[in-house]
Amino acid sequence: MSNERYVAAVEVSSSKIVAVVGKIDDEGQFEVIASDHERGVESVRYGIVQNLEETAVRIDRILQRLERKPAIAPHTITGVFVGLSGRSLRSISTTVSLTLPNDTEITQAILDQLNTQARQTDIDSSLMVVDAIPRTYTIGKYETTSPRGMVGSDITATFDLIVCRPEMQRNLTRTLTEKVKVDVKAFLVTALSTAAVTLSVEEKRQGCMLVDMGAETTTVTIYKKGSLVYFATLPMGGRNITRDITSLNVLEEKAEDIKTTSGNAIASETQSSLNLGGLKMSEVQSIIVARAEEIVANIIEQISYAGLKEADLPGGIVCVGGGSRLNGIMDLLAQKTGLNVRRGQLPAYISISDTRAQQVDTLQAIALLYIGATNSTDSCLEILPQDELPATGVANASQPAEEPKPKTKPKKRSGWLSSISGRLADMFAGDSEDDSDLMDQ
Repeated sequence: MSNERYVAAVEVSSSKIVAVVGKIDDEGQFEVIASDHERGVESVRYGIVQNLEETAVRIDRILQRLERKPAIAPHTITGVFVGLSGRSLRSISTTVSLTLPNDTEITQAILDQLNTQARQTDIDSSLMVVDAIPRTYTIGKYETTSPRGMVGSDITATFDLIVCRPEMQRNLTRTLTEKVKVDVKAFLVTALSTAAVTLSVEEKRQGCMLVDMGAETTTVTIYKKGSLVYFATLPMGGRNITRDITSLNVLEEKAEDIKTTSGNAIASETQSSLNLGGLKMSEVQSIIVARAEEIVANIIEQISYAGLKEADLPGGIVCVGGGSRLNGIMDLLAQKTGLNVRRGQLPAYISISDTRAQQVDTLQAIALLYIGATNSTDSCLEILPQDELPATGVANASQPAEEPKPKTKPKKRSGWLSSISGRLADMFAGDSEDDSDLMDQ
């Protein structure tokens, strides 16, 4: 029988927090066994956690619900892979080189040295480097993406540095390690993990774009000749459309419902005379179309920023994220670019046994889970000592899932919650603090 290793991942965004648990055996078979989420996270703005305590309460609640599921109990979640996404994430191109003795074989140590050199590139002091992605290598006059084993006297490499504001990673670390009391196994760039599982090798070689339409941001990654060539995060998303609709004197919850059920990103040839709850749908539709066209125009503009044209992306455009569910938005993107536009899906080699895990809600978190599991040997779950399990042998098996209670376990998440439980109702009411500081970038 093969050994199984359990892993967990958390994606924290402005619209929801998603946690997923999976297992991978020594033959590489990967299965998602449980997922859970909470929506309406006002404590996170543009990818940066603004309220550590509120975010920690939500994450802890999700993890407790997961631990109570039959597929996980009696395991407890002690570590997670964490996604990085938000407005300050973008790529910066840099080139580094090494002079070598004649006829030197390019080894992994040399490639690691180039990577370290690239990460030390002088950049804006308000940013930090979270990853360095090699684009191409040149050995002598020969350009390649697979330099290991080649021979030469010099090597030059072009890297795409993925950078962000330090508080993006710092606030997640403080939330998870200090408050929720789980170890961060690794930070992974959500967009790159998503691209790794949703884009085919052929699409990347031909040239393609991945568009992740979130609530407050839209992330664009572009690939050509098999490598990343551009990465940018736009400060606009589906919530912009929702809040535009609130100008018609409706609450945001109702505006969101109207947008998703009745809205369309493409203008109708005939004006609607429908009146929905006192709202003229013609006015609603005009608002949706105007903002959707702005978002699409900004997405398309990234192609020229990358130094490319639409014709350079025959692999087309792949869309993920909740914002891509707006009726007509993918069709609008196809009309404006002339490219094939499809919805991103998980590949067949990722098995999902949790039937309640909808791909549109969990795709990015599952991508993080898979990349974390396949690029490390870490385990994220442990089994409690027998004397700390309830009499049933299953942690909290008799408690209802929607009302999790703190558990007794080593160095885990129970003590700090009791001091703030009385304030949860107030904490979750109203909007988060002003985010004007996030706009000054």
